[in-house]
Amino acid sequence: MAAPASRVEVFIGLGSNLGRPLDYLRAGVEGLEALPGFGLLGRSSCYLTAPVGRTDQPAFANAVVHGMYDGTALELLAGLLQVEAAQGRQRLERWGPRTLDLDLLLFGEQILDLPELRVPHPEMCRRAFVLVPLMELAPELVLPVWAKTAGQLLDALAPEERALQKVEKMAWA
Repeated sequence: MAAPASRVEVFIGLGSNLGRPLDYLRAGVEGLEALPGFGLLGRSSCYLTAPVGRTDQPAFANAVVHGMYDGTALELLAGLLQVEAAQGRQRLERWGPRTLDLDLLLFGEQILDLPELRVPHPEMCRRAFVLVPLMELAPELVLPVWAKTAGQLLDALAPEERALQKVEKMAWA
């Protein structure tokens, strides 16, 4: 069970590829700022990225936010799900199109393997759309489980995987 925490450093991934993705990302950041116990410390640039998993869908707009949270990881997860739902998120298909996706990437240095939540996010070590913005926000941060920085994990991706996961910086405006 996730123990209560006091002011834990968190990183949250945002993604959208339906409608006006940048509007959904901005709404996601606003929703996070409105969550009780959450304090925004920073946000990465926005990145246009190729879809992973199911590739026959529009490109994604992705970003990562850095914050502090006063509560448990499961409480934060519940808040993330509420923010997604407020933006019309429907979970119809794994890796499918979405209005807003919020992923709890890191919750301090905690390692959680619960039925409803795994932290660090288990796929982040293979996802350029997470690693690139995370490198921007916290280039020296050593990630639990892998004991490497986001940059080291990005460098470790196979060249063919890097070629498939194009990440292009774009403006939030």
